[in-house]
Amino acid sequence: MQTPSNSIAGSWDADGLWLNMRLMPGALVDGGSIATEVSMVVQRGLIAWLGASHELPQSCADLPRHDGGGALLGPALVDCHTHLVYGGQRASEFAMRLAGASYEEVARAGGGIVSSVRATREADEQTLFELAAKRLEALLAEGVCAIEIKSGYGLSLEHERKQLRVARQLGKAYGVTVRTTFLGAHALPPEYAGRSQDYIELVCKQMLPALHSEGLVDAVDVFCERIGFSLAETEQVFQAAQALGLRVKLHAEQLSDMGGSALAARFGALSCDHLEHLSSPGIAAMKAAGTVAVLLPGAYYALRDTHVPPIQALRDAGIPMAVSTDHNPGTSPTLSLLLMANMACTLFGLTVPEALDGITRHAARALGLQDTHGSLGVGRPANFVLWPLRDPAELAYWFGQRPACTVVRQGRIAVQPA
Repeated sequence: MQTPSNSIAGSWDADGLWLNMRLMPGALVDGGSIATEVSMVVQRGLIAWLGASHELPQSCADLPRHDGGGALLGPALVDCHTHLVYGGQRASEFAMRLAGASYEEVARAGGGIVSSVRATREADEQTLFELAAKRLEALLAEGVCAIEIKSGYGLSLEHERKQLRVARQLGKAYGVTVRTTFLGAHALPPEYAGRSQDYIELVCKQMLPALHSEGLVDAVDVFCERIGFSLAETEQVFQAAQALGLRVKLHAEQLSDMGGSALAARFGALSCDHLEHLSSPGIAAMKAAGTVAVLLPGAYYALRDTHVPPIQALRDAGIPMAVSTDHNPGTSPTLSLLLMANMACTLFGLTVPEALDGITRHAARALGLQDTHGSLGVGRPANFVLWPLRDPAELAYWFGQRPACTVVRQGRIAVQPA
């Protein structure tokens, strides 16, 4: 598989002393801030010191210098729910929905997930890599340093393996943290029509064990919905994941209240995602389990949904709310996490601090990466962005433009304004 010419390689070129920066509120691990100008020392790709510039240790004064230009310093972004690797596109379904077809009607007409399955099965690994690389580059240019990539458009061992192998290769080629999620229970493949239980047996007893043994799976997900899989089938998949020591997450309560969030919480789920129809019992279960609520306003917008997730109830329960692109070809073909922060505010009513936490610290927690991503602190990997903005609210305020930011991923300067 070819490696792109702009992939990350070489030494930690972000090492040295970073000066003349303003710290974004809530950017530190403890949620605190520093009101005055800040400096930061990066050594061997890790943050070695971070504080007010006037407190900089004298021993650091002679290190190679990087001028922050008065920019806002914040943690790099985390996109915690994507379906980035797939073949084809589904623009025709967009037109169908505009003409009045529902999500379920599109799926029953042969569109939806199964349409992407056909295109993904037809594509080889190199083609899938090249297609996904272009999408990934757009996200990385906006400051993303960690991303989840789900399978679920192969729906057979051969093709699920193909998707997950491409996801792993993207992480290596671009120097970005990739968490892979096995979503074999995304839809029923055509060859298993009317045999849902047989397919779940295949997922649990053959596909998942094989892919796990090959080191391709970090977590396991299920589409628990009327047009997806039942609670009983979801539990079977979760039991198989648990037996292999894998964490779970769930597409839950997007189109109806199936009770999936409570089930997922019982298995200690990292996250429950979508949640437009989340109920009080589900909220209580998620709170008790420490499960993150992942909000996906792109899908809500594309489907012209009107049933807003219970934001105030989640807020009152103290449940962390992450925000993600849900990039996929059918219901959220977006490649801007900052646009999703804006939509989370305008469509769902999040505050700006909540939205920014949603694409950093809470998104990292939804992937189990809270110790290394989503906030800044001494000893953590140098994953940060310098934003050429005056007000942190501008990150959620502007939409349709990308600030010319400096992005440091894994201790390397990955993006720098011309």
